Amino acid sequence: MVRLRCWLDDERGATRTGCLFLVLVVVAVVYFGLPIGGMYIRYYRMENEMRTQARFAPSIDDGTIRRRLLQTVDDLGLPLGAGSRLRILRTRRPRQIVISISWEETIILPFYTRVQRFAPEVRERM
Repeated sequence: MVRLRCWLDDERGATRTGCLFLVLVVVAVVYFGLPIGGMYIRYYRMENEMRTQARFAPSIDDGTIRRRLLQTVDDLGLPLGAGSRLRILRTRRPRQIVISISWEETIILPFYTRVQRFAPEVRERM
């Protein structure tokens, strides 16, 4: 009979501190990384929606674009002040639309707190 030897066979139930340390590091990275990653995912989703609305800008008015983007702000759970900082500007030369918004989110980690500012801006020719 062929038997595969595992490095755990020699230890008879004992644990390795290296393994416990690795598990602790992975858990810490996941625990603190998910909220930080979520902030950047919200940023990219908002920027993507702004880009989509800018592409449709020649056929829809600013009020409709604003309403759709404010709905996205609400769906993403962005801070309350983000909706009031939404700007839509159409220029004649060059003929384009500029959509911008800004908001701040706070990163809270043990022994470290930081306020991260997000300010996506989309320019699309019409």
